[in-house]
Amino acid sequence: MSVDVDRIDDAGAWDALVDRSATTTPFHRYDSLDVIAEYTDCELHPLVGYVGQEPAGLFPVFERRFGPMSAVFSPPPDEKVPYLGPAVFADPNMKRRKRERRHRRFVESALTYVDEEIGPRFINVRTGVGYDDPRPFLWNGFSSTPRYTYYVDLTCGPEEVLSRASSDLRSNVHNTDDDAFEITTGGRAGMEQVLENVRRRHEEQGISYDVSPGLIRDLSRRVPDAFTSYLCTVDDVFVGGTIVAVDDDTVYRWQTVARFDAPVPVQDLLDWHVISEASADGLETYDLVGANDRRLSEYKAKFAPEVEPYYRLQRSGITMGTIASLYARLR
Repeated sequence: MSVDVDRIDDAGAWDALVDRSATTTPFHRYDSLDVIAEYTDCELHPLVGYVGQEPAGLFPVFERRFGPMSAVFSPPPDEKVPYLGPAVFADPNMKRRKRERRHRRFVESALTYVDEEIGPRFINVRTGVGYDDPRPFLWNGFSSTPRYTYYVDLTCGPEEVLSRASSDLRSNVHNTDDDAFEITTGGRAGMEQVLENVRRRHEEQGISYDVSPGLIRDLSRRVPDAFTSYLCTVDDVFVGGTIVAVDDDTVYRWQTVARFDAPVPVQDLLDWHVISEASADGLETYDLVGANDRRLSEYKAKFAPEVEPYYRLQRSGITMGTIASLYARLR
């Protein structure tokens, strides 16, 4: 069984494959990839592998040059894209041996393309949650670091979600007067307002934050059904907001900010609003996007979520000092 890998630069053909996979995200959509490439000064290589006429996998990679040296990312750093990496296609009835062989050969063929067409000295991949077998990368010289996020199961309905949650979350949802705040859909302008407040919060904490307002603006323009925002106001004053990404079954809590001095529990109310709307729309999962920071995980755990792994995969022919310098030049 051979797997042939090549670029597909047709947006419609690419998105048709994205729609067929249960492990892709809104960031895998072609227009999302195109926008990300523009704002990270990268060349997009949208790779697809085929066994005959049957797709075996897709793998969007981004080439970035640093003088004579090149690096490959999926996704590029600094724009806070949570997941990307490969997605594989396989008949669930296919026997494990055949499924694993096809997966391995897809990864090998994709990496052969990357090595021959780009020749990177450094590769960094951050997979999606559904990509649960990084071994083909390990067998090709990569290191693997497990990372984690939280999934909230919405299939049981919002009231069941709330019953499983912490007592303070239940109290905040039930006991906050509906007239004390308002949550509205913010659209594109709302996204920029949220992003500016997230940036200000990072600056107050002395943390760099390089997400471009233009990236958010163009994602919402090019993929309007996949990105939106919610704004929380008290007496018409902004006190917090959330930017979410949405696909057929999952809503992703991408960027969020809340004022600590607000007279209402802003973050709890925003998260509950997203959960309620997503459940009403028939979505199955609320991805809280990240369970790696100990402090933030203490808040997110109040939703009684499940811990789900994903992977950071790296291959390098350069020293750690050069890698640090490379990352510094991305800013």
